[in-house]
Amino acid sequence: MKIGIVCYPTYGGSGVVATELGMGLADRGHEVHFITYRRPPRLNHFHENLFFHEVTGEDYPLFEYPPYDTALASKLVDVVKFEDLDILHVHYAIPHAAVAYMAKKILLTEGRYLPVVTTLHGTDITLVGMNKAFAPVVAFSINKSDGVTAVSESLKQQTLDYFPIERDIKVIHNFVDFKRFKKIDKDHFKKAIAPDGERILIHISNFRKVKRIDDAIRVFERVHKEVPSKLLLIGDGPERRNMEELCRKLDLCHEVRFLGKQDAVEELLSIGDLFLMPSASESFGLAALEAMACEVPVISSNIGGLPEVNIHGETGFLSEVGDIEDMARNAIRILKDPQLLQQFRDNALAQAKRFDLSAILPHYEEYYEQVIATSLYSKTGID
Repeated sequence: MKIGIVCYPTYGGSGVVATELGMGLADRGHEVHFITYRRPPRLNHFHENLFFHEVTGEDYPLFEYPPYDTALASKLVDVVKFEDLDILHVHYAIPHAAVAYMAKKILLTEGRYLPVVTTLHGTDITLVGMNKAFAPVVAFSINKSDGVTAVSESLKQQTLDYFPIERDIKVIHNFVDFKRFKKIDKDHFKKAIAPDGERILIHISNFRKVKRIDDAIRVFERVHKEVPSKLLLIGDGPERRNMEELCRKLDLCHEVRFLGKQDAVEELLSIGDLFLMPSASESFGLAALEAMACEVPVISSNIGGLPEVNIHGETGFLSEVGDIEDMARNAIRILKDPQLLQQFRDNALAQAKRFDLSAILPHYEEYYEQVIATSLYSKTGID
């Protein structure tokens, strides 16, 4: 099968999932073409079945900003025609599903019908999609897609609640690649971070307000008073400066390390004892799943798709958003009891294996085949 994938080439969840999915499909013999404005960070090695097509915008005096949507639509038409793609899989509703519809219309004038699958990842529904300026386009694009998937049951229900959706949405959970995400021996690195055997807590995000990194720091402050520990903050974004100032205010600068964006996050997760995810919104919680694959229990908020990943009292604990005291209490309970910590580590690994890439890929393959077969007989998606 020849598959086109459109995504944001970023460190965020949707870009990571799209890239890992494409690489997994390529390993299974499919020809995969990534179409976006920059090579995704995790698409960092040669594979005979992987191709990258860069979308470039043209500067023109009339335009204040280069018209990326138009450039992407033109590139999609070009790649579909000359690479003879069987299906296009777009990640994130805005603008990708809308642009895919435009490309479909153009191709139809040449007698070519292009089946499109749209995957909803979260903020395209819960944040961008709820903006009145975008909501009609989001609903239209979802309804005109040939197939639609959501990364959690929670996100599916939110989509149905927020928008007048006239079609089925299939839930295919996010996944983790165990060839990469697994606990590895990094004792020398751990000793450099925690020379006196301190416990290591980790948070990974894009440092936006919705991630509530300040809650993670305040949870750590309470844990540190009870358990010798260090906090690693991985990622970057608009809240980083505020978080650095918070650490200074709390006199935690020597206990907290800001590591910025990291490609080899599995190496850092391998030295962790606990993962903190106090987010106000999470459609799935991919970073938590990757931590669990590295045998790190999770302290998280009880929001969105997180309860589908982090099982309360087994792989970690769930607390209400903003309940710092409960999160800290649960974290201290785990970290003070080595036997309980090991039990939670084992449970986290077992739960993560349910989301192994090799188990999830067949669901996408079957869905692609279903969408392609249906599109041969029904062209309602282009009305």
